[in-house]
Amino acid sequence: MNLTIKPMETEAEMDGKGYVHDKSWHETYTGLVDAGYMEGVTLDACVQAARRWPDNTLVAKDGDRVIGFAAYGACRDGTLTECGEIFAIYVLKEYQGRQIGYALMNAAMERLSSFRRTALWVLKGNERAIRFYERYGFRFDGAEAEITLGRPCTELRMIYDRRR
Repeated sequence: MNLTIKPMETEAEMDGKGYVHDKSWHETYTGLVDAGYMEGVTLDACVQAARRWPDNTLVAKDGDRVIGFAAYGACRDGTLTECGEIFAIYVLKEYQGRQIGYALMNAAMERLSSFRRTALWVLKGNERAIRFYERYGFRFDGAEAEITLGRPCTELRMIYDRRR
């Protein structure tokens, strides 16, 4: 494998990010999220989202193929101060377990290093992701949010504190 982590810049990278987003959603959330909602998560919708919001997105590439991505920025939650946020991080299932998620997280966290803390939200029941975040150093802070993904679902907030 020839792994590179870089900012998403080209149309091919946006298309690749859209593919990873679509495929990863179906690999990760089938059974956790309403099936009707999942039907609306399409390759075209994910590619269009990648093109609309290209900033603050890193792609992991194996050669020319996009195999993962991470999106990050200032925390959108007004209750947290001095906080960055990991908005999304996905790696294709066939590449999981090969440290690509850690490489993406390291690169995103480096870009968020001016923030004392970094937050992320994880869907309750997504145990693989929760274990990954805990190994990385994120901890639950007790905050929960209900979101509707065809039916009500619960997201749990995790925080990484650089002072720990």
